[in-house]
Amino acid sequence: MNESPQPDKTGARFTNQWRLSVWAVTAAFGAYFCMYGFRKPFTAAAYEDLTFWNFSYKSVLVTAQVFGYMLSKFLGIRIIAEMRPERRARTLLLLVGAAQAALFFYAIAPAPWNFVFLFLNGLPLGLVFGLVLGFLEGRRMTEALTAGLCASFILADGAAKSVGAYLLEAGVSQFFMPFAAGLVFTLPLLLFVWMLARIPAPTASDVEHRSERAPMTRTDRRALFLKYAAGLTLLIGAYLLLTILRSVRADFAPEIWQGLGYKGQPAVFTRSELFVMFGVIIANGMAVLIRNNRRAFFTALGTAFGGFGLAALGLAGWSGGWIGGFGFMVLIGLGLYLPYVAVHTTVFERLIAMTGDRGNIGFLMYLADAFGYLGYVAVMLVRGAVQTDQSFLDFFATLAAAVTALGALMLGGCWIYFAARTRKHKTVSQQMGAYRETQER
Repeated sequence: MNESPQPDKTGARFTNQWRLSVWAVTAAFGAYFCMYGFRKPFTAAAYEDLTFWNFSYKSVLVTAQVFGYMLSKFLGIRIIAEMRPERRARTLLLLVGAAQAALFFYAIAPAPWNFVFLFLNGLPLGLVFGLVLGFLEGRRMTEALTAGLCASFILADGAAKSVGAYLLEAGVSQFFMPFAAGLVFTLPLLLFVWMLARIPAPTASDVEHRSERAPMTRTDRRALFLKYAAGLTLLIGAYLLLTILRSVRADFAPEIWQGLGYKGQPAVFTRSELFVMFGVIIANGMAVLIRNNRRAFFTALGTAFGGFGLAALGLAGWSGGWIGGFGFMVLIGLGLYLPYVAVHTTVFERLIAMTGDRGNIGFLMYLADAFGYLGYVAVMLVRGAVQTDQSFLDFFATLAAAVTALGALMLGGCWIYFAARTRKHKTVSQQMGAYRETQER
């Protein structure tokens, strides 16, 4: 009796893995993209007729929201690190709902005191990234999935401003516009969170290749940081500088573009970020092809160095007059987002996988984000307190030059530290890689 042919289980697993990856990256991209619709549209307005204690009113609004967002990041060091998977989706919806309620009260409260409600808007939204990231980490496809997630905040930043600008052109007041923009993004957000909630846990193969990701206690968090304190401090320092520059570029994009001669062109916010998004996501997403965790970790650091080089090229080209305003913004965007996204997609993911230490990306990302946004708040307060005739474009260019130089130095120190600290993991990782390849054959 002839036996019937057996199904190709390897091919079935391959197909299912890619179907799952498409589902997961769509859900993560969409959910975080929609979150920006509750956070960024207010920055499309100029608020030129208002001040607060001799501060620019828009600077007050940006600082208030970022202060809430920064405080959320410090809270998230514990909340996200300890968050259990089954609570993520429900918590995400509650947080965004609270942020939208704050925008309603911002619209009806008298100016300029309504800035308090932008603080309350930023406070819950700072936890959203960690919740979404929790659905993606610890998988063999994590870099590709997280690259898709990061594409959302690159593109969404410009898209949210475009939505805000179009609502203003349609006659919506600058105070009701952020709430109206939130309504635009509400239904899509519900769909994408529903999709996130249906992503299964990492498989046994994922855990074997990337190590198990579990909620962390206070003792776990302290032990992981102290073990790599010097290297993590240098890395977080470089990330802090990137966060400051990225946030200035994002929150004051209308002023910077106006200085470059692009006044009254809402589409330019999105158009420039499309170029940035594709370049950054392709460069960082390819790290998923590197199986050796140590090699992938240092490749990501090399990608970050390349980003600083592009930023320096953009500054030199614009200062020398051989790169126009649009090219300048795109090169600066690529230069700061390449290292910024590399940290999100690969650096922390492969550090945990390489060392096998108990941990999760959420803890390390929120540790970095907390100090990054603290630095941004400090920069905004200092600039607001110091009276200067310097335009925002000139301020941005000066800041970009400082971030490029100091960030590259810190990243170099980080490379040297981890090269020495993880040398023993190189041999172990190579042996495990050879064993896995033999098993898979």
